[in-house]
Amino acid sequence: MSGRLLTHLRHVDLAVPDYDKQLDFYAGIWGLTKVEEDSGIAFLAAEGSPERYVIRLRRAAEKRLDLVSYGAASAADVDTLAEQLHSGGVQLISQPGTIDTPGGGYGFRFFDVDGRTIEVSADVEVRRHRKVEEKEAIPVKLSHVVLNSPDLNRTRAWYERHLGFALSDTLSSPHMGEVMHFMRISNQHHSMAIAQGPHTSLHHVSFEMRGLDEYMRGSGRVMRAGHQKIWGPGRHMAGDNTFTYFLDPHGNTVEYTTELELLDEDTWHPHVYDFSQPEVTDQWGTANPMNELVAKESFNDPDRGVFIAPPV
Repeated sequence: MSGRLLTHLRHVDLAVPDYDKQLDFYAGIWGLTKVEEDSGIAFLAAEGSPERYVIRLRRAAEKRLDLVSYGAASAADVDTLAEQLHSGGVQLISQPGTIDTPGGGYGFRFFDVDGRTIEVSADVEVRRHRKVEEKEAIPVKLSHVVLNSPDLNRTRAWYERHLGFALSDTLSSPHMGEVMHFMRISNQHHSMAIAQGPHTSLHHVSFEMRGLDEYMRGSGRVMRAGHQKIWGPGRHMAGDNTFTYFLDPHGNTVEYTTELELLDEDTWHPHVYDFSQPEVTDQWGTANPMNELVAKESFNDPDRGVFIAPPV
């Protein structure tokens, strides 16, 4: 496709059996704000973000990733993207039209190559947000999402071809080959990453904190509340961002981060980092070692709710 029609990551939508426990976690310990709730569906915002919500929770019999939503600059861009996807053989779930969720807007949904539901929208009403203050250890915004794929390079090629994502960096090792691609739709190092996994699933959802102090305070709060920390605190080399990873009550990995790198896209050339080198996974050397047990936590449960799409 020509040009880049996506602007940013809007929200990630999760379905969970124990809805009340999940809602208590995100609207309590994790620091999001519940803005709307109706019949087993809750919408949660980040105080520093103009997005009407960054996480949607839905009560369901089975845990799954419902969808990942991206923004576009205009309704015309939404229409253009829908036409390009259709002509490229991508299966559309809906045609562009009015969106019936908080903030409204104009958008449509489709399946990616791994069968995930993706939404693109424009003209969504912004939320009255505010500056997150010093020492206020709550998420400022949704930072990025990482997706597990059983065919890493097929998924990368699909997102480059159909949605205009660009490769920022790759993690690899002499023994495993390529294991993660960091993908961008702006000068932010990544809005999405694709991880090599045994099945299609959510790897993790990341939330940006105000700064290093707020990131550490938030990490400590979640640890003190007894939620399982699987890795961190530390600082990655790819993206140069801080990280602490936890499991939410349903075993989804969630991350606090800050200081994600902003690139000069005109001069940037992707690196291939050897993640078997400890300074690649954690420049500081403060996190527990990356090992097989840590990696397996982020494989998550197979997402059986996805549509199995044909190869593209």
